[in-house]
Amino acid sequence: MSTKTPSDQDPGPRLQQIIGQDPTNGWDTAWQQNLTPWDRGNVQPPLRDLLVSDQVDWPRNGRALVPGCGRGYDPIFIAATLGLDTLAIDISPTAIKAANDLLAQTPLTDSKGTVAFRDADFFTLAPPQSELFDLIYDYTFFVAIPPARRVEWGQQMNKLVKKGGYLITLVFPLGIPKECETGPPFRVEPVDYLEPLGPGWEKMVDKIPEVSFEANVGRERMVVWKKL
Repeated sequence: MSTKTPSDQDPGPRLQQIIGQDPTNGWDTAWQQNLTPWDRGNVQPPLRDLLVSDQVDWPRNGRALVPGCGRGYDPIFIAATLGLDTLAIDISPTAIKAANDLLAQTPLTDSKGTVAFRDADFFTLAPPQSELFDLIYDYTFFVAIPPARRVEWGQQMNKLVKKGGYLITLVFPLGIPKECETGPPFRVEPVDYLEPLGPGWEKMVDKIPEVSFEANVGRERMVVWKKL
């Protein structure tokens, strides 16, 4: 008979306890304690598949934003693949240090794009009109914030994405029971993005990813929005 060591046990309850006690600094505590179950150690396969496909006419210059970037696999890939100058933010200084360490190991020498990792709060970003974003990517950020802040999330997305720009939402984790009100991650369905974003968006992609990490299979959906 095998037994689980503490490191093998479900980190969810402990993570929820830490964030519940301190919704801001708790994220850095989680990183310091290696409670990062969302970190799969590589670029999300659905994002990789999407960006190299011809499903969307992606911008090839301009700016991208990745809120809640964690260790930074995805923003590095966005910059390298699309050539966008990518701002990746997280409220955890420990996560930003880990991301910069990763970037140092994977420099973008052959890419027109750049990546800047910054310890910053998505909800307080206020760039000038000339610095709005051509693309924003949200994976596990929407579900990390309390549902009461989702309207605020939508307001900020409307401010930050320029007209004609794109919002990529990799919706995860699907399948949380309706009666479950605890988080993070908080319960989510693709429809939950509609009201916060409002009417000024066109859905360009809405599908179950063809490739996913094994632990994510059947629990995620890729939705891409274009701002009208």
